[in-house]
Amino acid sequence: MDELRVLHVSDLHIDSPMRGLVPYEDSPVDEIRSATRSAFRSVVKDAIKNDVHLVVIAGDLYDGSWKDYNTGLFVVSQLGELHDAGIPVAIVLGNHDAESVVTRQLRLPPNTTQLSSGVPETAIIGDTGMAVHGQSYAERAVLEDLSLGYPLADPGLVNIGLLHTCLDGRPGHEPYAPCTIEGLRSKGYDYWALGHVHGFAIVNNDPLAIFSGNLQGRHVRETGAKGACLVTFQDKQPTVERLIYQFVRWEVCTVDVSTLRTLDECLDRCREELIKVVDSGADIYAIRVIFVGSCVANRSLRSQNPHLTAEVRALASVLGGPEIWIEKVGVETSQPRSNLEFTGEGVAGEIGRVLDDLRANVGTILDPKAPLVPELVNLRSQLRATGGDLVDALSAEEISEALGDAAELLTSLMGIEELDDED
Repeated sequence: MDELRVLHVSDLHIDSPMRGLVPYEDSPVDEIRSATRSAFRSVVKDAIKNDVHLVVIAGDLYDGSWKDYNTGLFVVSQLGELHDAGIPVAIVLGNHDAESVVTRQLRLPPNTTQLSSGVPETAIIGDTGMAVHGQSYAERAVLEDLSLGYPLADPGLVNIGLLHTCLDGRPGHEPYAPCTIEGLRSKGYDYWALGHVHGFAIVNNDPLAIFSGNLQGRHVRETGAKGACLVTFQDKQPTVERLIYQFVRWEVCTVDVSTLRTLDECLDRCREELIKVVDSGADIYAIRVIFVGSCVANRSLRSQNPHLTAEVRALASVLGGPEIWIEKVGVETSQPRSNLEFTGEGVAGEIGRVLDDLRANVGTILDPKAPLVPELVNLRSQLRATGGDLVDALSAEEISEALGDAAELLTSLMGIEELDDED
């Protein structure tokens, strides 16, 4: 049998709104918004360049209940380019496609077969010797195992299963069209082209069953390389090459600032980590920066937002190389334990005794009927007089957490004074 080439894509989510894009000076927000279209154009170009015999789309071509006909016209134009190149396309609708009334009204080019939502359907692909078996979603929430109704393989053809599924469950994905590996194996297909899960995954080797992942990351939970699968069949045996599309790549940049003392030092470390992140060849990076670690600069970092965000965006803008959009700057640092202990005589010892009393009485300090040590009676009265409604809404856990924050702040302030004395 001659070599056959199939391009497997899924979860394109064309014109996904890319929620949360905040423009700022020189940020490539418009380019990021158009990234799903750019990725689909790349798929079409690769299909033509590799002279594939078939393109299969395993659901979620669109993004929910879209209403702009321009989205549909763009998709039809790209499918039309494949038609002009003599490349057939087989599609199943996923949960997002099924939301849209407009999707059902589109007239697809002659090369495109959209498999039925009523029952599993088989499309014989011209004279290629390939059969595609699949079923579209009739509605968003499909909770039954669609694969159970798929026909057995035709032994004289290369058999491809096209399915939008959560398989046996995947974190972060709706439990739609669940199925089992055993059930997929039982059909005797040569390849399962799966969709719905947005991360690339080979879930079975015999036969090959693959989630190609989504074509373009849309938010910070969809980090890393995204793309399609070029599947080559030789005597019915498939081999897979992953095609990576690096137009916009989402990443999380973790900046460990442990031991650092100043904001400038933290920003220098941030610059170093950003350079590492943007070294993988994408055109545009959308990055969330998170500062972590126990450091003397903790208080400065926590008090600087949104100034800190502006500083990070400014340094990212002058790195050179690919364009960078800083989605968000998070601070998850903590104050290092000071050499000062709240023990002994003097101010530190007095603070320690008060904190111990507060912690010991955190569950009763706001209850007017509960007994307290005499030193805390006045505190209860003051809290009631100045913030009764607020303190009534607090749980014992929240009060205890606030005490911890107060102790950390005191430690920080006393540590800073200690450092100043050393200087």
